[in-house]
Amino acid sequence: MQKTKLTFWQMWNISFGFFGVQIAYSLQNANISRIFATLGADPHDLSFFWILPPLMGLLVQPLVGSFSDRTWCRLGRRIPYLFLGSIIAILVMCMLPNAGNFGLTVGGAMIFGLISLMLLDTSINVAMQPFKMLVGDMVNEEQKGQAYSIQSFLCNAGSLVGYVFPFIFAWLGIANTAPEGQVPDTVKYAFYIGSAILILCVLFTTFKVKEMPPKEYAEFHGIDLEKKKDEKRPGMFTLLAKAPKTFWTVGLVQFFCWAAFLYMWTYTNGAIADTVWGTTDVASDGYQEAGNWVGILFAVQAIGSVLWALVIPKFRNIRTAYVVSLVIGAVGFASVFFIHDQYLLFISFLLIGVAWAAMLAIPFTLLTNSLSGDHIGTYLGLFNGTICLPQIVAAACGGFVLKLVGGAQVSMFLVAAAFLVLGSLSVYFVKEK
Repeated sequence: MQKTKLTFWQMWNISFGFFGVQIAYSLQNANISRIFATLGADPHDLSFFWILPPLMGLLVQPLVGSFSDRTWCRLGRRIPYLFLGSIIAILVMCMLPNAGNFGLTVGGAMIFGLISLMLLDTSINVAMQPFKMLVGDMVNEEQKGQAYSIQSFLCNAGSLVGYVFPFIFAWLGIANTAPEGQVPDTVKYAFYIGSAILILCVLFTTFKVKEMPPKEYAEFHGIDLEKKKDEKRPGMFTLLAKAPKTFWTVGLVQFFCWAAFLYMWTYTNGAIADTVWGTTDVASDGYQEAGNWVGILFAVQAIGSVLWALVIPKFRNIRTAYVVSLVIGAVGFASVFFIHDQYLLFISFLLIGVAWAAMLAIPFTLLTNSLSGDHIGTYLGLFNGTICLPQIVAAACGGFVLKLVGGAQVSMFLVAAAFLVLGSLSVYFVKEK
């Protein structure tokens, strides 16, 4: 079967729901440290709260990939999972920012928040992974780079919206401080509105995208259904052992990149509250203002990613684009350590956005082009381990590393810069296929 080309808008529709999912993900990333610090967490313990999200992703995404490879119903193969994950995420988004509002002790509020965070990240992972699989399922090799760039654009546009919500609500006059142990209304409203947008976007993709039925899918990917019937279905560990070399070499680059960004998400609030607002008191107005400004900085990062996503296809060699992007991101991370002006930080986060754009598009282009259509969902789920494992390792070591660099949270940006440099050097081992 000739692999037909999709129009721009067909590829847009495949990934549009990702816009809503990313709003939820960005709200989580920008506000988790703020929420738990407000509930009473010690700065040296903040990284431990970040173990849960990647841990749930590590467990859930391979299962979503494996199960959806074997699923077919009226809604399709991948769409049932993204719809289910989104519904659960919406419910949890209304619970998490209210962890301090139920009259619980500090410990009780922490446990409630942790359970909510676990459920939120699990559901976001269930909803997120199918979008990457849909591109692998429905887009030919020639167009995959463009399709993942569209997905990267929508991802960053969703991030932009989610990051600026608390700042906008504070500008509108909604309370940005709250009684001790409670989360400000600006954050709560951001989660509420984000959940509403999430369901609308997912419904759009659900109604607009028609997945290939099994026979057409097999023809598109060159799968012999008769031969496949006689074969024993391999388990995940067997597939992992047979994974193409690209899986492992790109995974090495991923390790350094995602460890770097985990430290950014964990320590930005405390870092700029200290270096720009001159406070480490989580109950102070300055700390909460810094929390809102984190959303603006992450939004600037998203803008940088959107702009750089337009530049990446201009490179003749995708590996060169990868290296250049990560080095520019490393410069952005390192500069945060030296800047004490909230507006000059825009430059730092624009540069960080360059690395983020490459991380969202290039690894999946390299990997899916090295895979056949059979088991693509399982492989993409397993590949998520190269995103989750480095975050788990970085989170587990975060408190120790923070002490090692002197205890100032802004020092973790130098650590992140070093990780991105190592990631850029690791691209040398990646061979295109």
